[in-house]
Amino acid sequence: MKHLWAPWRLHYIKHAKEKVCIFCQKSRGKKDRKNLILKRGRLSFALLNLFPYNSGHFMVTPYRHVGKLEKLNASEIQEMFELINHYKNVIEKKLRPQGFNIGMNLGRVGGAGIVDHVHIHVVPRWNGDTNFMPVLADTKIIPQALDETYLMMNEK
Repeated sequence: MKHLWAPWRLHYIKHAKEKVCIFCQKSRGKKDRKNLILKRGRLSFALLNLFPYNSGHFMVTPYRHVGKLEKLNASEIQEMFELINHYKNVIEKKLRPQGFNIGMNLGRVGGAGIVDHVHIHVVPRWNGDTNFMPVLADTKIIPQALDETYLMMNEK
């Protein structure tokens, strides 16, 4: 039997929920690469997901700590979708996915891991990216390291 090790996942599985908002904490930091922040806008920012569903999985969130979609203002929404469009285009050129899931999980019951700070997930998808590993072994194979993805998405 072969073993696939994904030790970084254990941190996510066992990690106690932070008492501070991870998006607010990362946005206040100065180490964008360490915090996986791809780009800072005036009102929002894009960052890689630390626990991605697929290579290139990123999120866009406002700086403002807002937990409800209806509390976002028009300027925040516009900038967030400009960032989504920009990095979706980067991923299309670099990783050539065959589709995308773009969406939000609102509220705990809606699947939100971070309930009190609205964020939009962008997940590149490939034909066959769901295989026997998640079904039988509760393991997802991600073929690219986060640091490589970060560098690829910020190439000029």
